Amino acid sequence: MPLDKPYLDIPGTTIFDAEQSRRGYALNQFCMSLMKAENRARFKANERAYLDEWPMSEEQKQAVLARDLNRCIALGGNIYFRAKIGATDGKSFQQMAGSMTGMTEAEYRDMMVAGGRSVEGNRRIGEDGDAQSHRQPQGKK
Repeated sequence: MPLDKPYLDIPGTTIFDAEQSRRGYALNQFCMSLMKAENRARFKANERAYLDEWPMSEEQKQAVLARDLNRCIALGGNIYFRAKIGATDGKSFQQMAGSMTGMTEAEYRDMMVAGGRSVEGNRRIGEDGDAQSHRQPQGKK
């Protein structure tokens, strides 16, 4: 029986749960390998060849090559592991987060200093409880 995932209706959010962890295992292990200087050097020398050493899907490899961090997350990547790619590229976490939101680094910084994004439009759909009324409670038929 599949697990009930009431959190799937959070707009624009991918929750890193057990399923995502399994999906992105090789992708995340690749990223962790970048903690070693010799692996970073090998990756930067020939990114495709290094990626081909990992049992990742072609879609995951293409997302890494394109530095499409949002796609990496959708394909099972964890943001903290993704940070290893950014560090390899000489980018700060703030630069990476800005690129993921479609903002410049300065715009992202200013938004965060001002208190972050508004919760309006970023809450769970049907926060008043009606968004999932079509679903049966877990364990009941």
